[in-house]
Amino acid sequence: MSTVPDNAPQHCPGTQSEDAGKASACAGCPNQNICASGDASRPDPAIDIIKARLSNVKHKILILSGKGGVGKSTVTSLLGHGLAAKSPDVNVGILDADICGPSQPRVLGVRGEQVHNSGSGWSPVYVTDNLSLMSIGFLLQSPDDAVIWRGPKKNGMIKQFLSEVDWGDLDYLLIDTPPGTSDEHLSAVQYLSQAGLSGAIVVTTPQEVALLDVRKEIHFCQKVGVRLLGVVENMSLFVCPNCQSRSEIFPATTGGAQQMCSELNVPLLGKLPLDPLLARCCDQGKDFLQELPNSPAVLALHDIVTKIVTTCEKENSR
Repeated sequence: MSTVPDNAPQHCPGTQSEDAGKASACAGCPNQNICASGDASRPDPAIDIIKARLSNVKHKILILSGKGGVGKSTVTSLLGHGLAAKSPDVNVGILDADICGPSQPRVLGVRGEQVHNSGSGWSPVYVTDNLSLMSIGFLLQSPDDAVIWRGPKKNGMIKQFLSEVDWGDLDYLLIDTPPGTSDEHLSAVQYLSQAGLSGAIVVTTPQEVALLDVRKEIHFCQKVGVRLLGVVENMSLFVCPNCQSRSEIFPATTGGAQQMCSELNVPLLGKLPLDPLLARCCDQGKDFLQELPNSPAVLALHDIVTKIVTTCEKENSR
């Protein structure tokens, strides 16, 4: 005897499969009510707040990469230290916008620090006298806690970081983003473009599997109108810390970043060699520039930092 009520809706066996992929693009979106009310078409009031908050930051730079594992966070920390080392009067801030994988507190050696909230907003954690950091890693009870958030909540966190952190007067603010071209990147571009975004630096490694995704990141910058300051090729060569001999760990079968930059007509800022001592310093939260000032990686980094400063100052003088 059937247990289905007589008034239950009747469906043909193939209805669900026939309807697959035909649902509205808005189905399941948490912002349906906002769109229906017309609020989505109105300017976000947070944009003016962020613009005012970051008015004392001269240069705002996104650090991007379409591929994970290319050392983007490491490069961000090195650029932060490198810019701060230019002069004690140069103030640098790093915003760790990788909400689900914040690594900057460890790389910069400030794990376990607390963020203080005052009437002027959140105070970033100071790594040195002129290098500060803000990361969601400071807000977690344990560094092993997973941040399991959907896009809208991650966007809200980035908005909060940009609008409520009291950076003070900064010469450079580096925004370390997660891999890809997703919610975090769109939110950062949306808010920072109105606040005077200087541009983006894209990090890659020489092999084609990384360059494929990096090309997408470059096209992302072009589509959303973000100026590309240049490309950094990380782990381009392995430098033996003992004999200083060099060898290719990731063979550039298609010419590496240099060939890609030539094809896409974007500047190549430089190539950072792979140094195991650099990886050890990052794991221990030490300043690699101070530990090994004559390392080939440090010498290459100084050239990259000089190009970034020159490009930013030239743009600022226009």
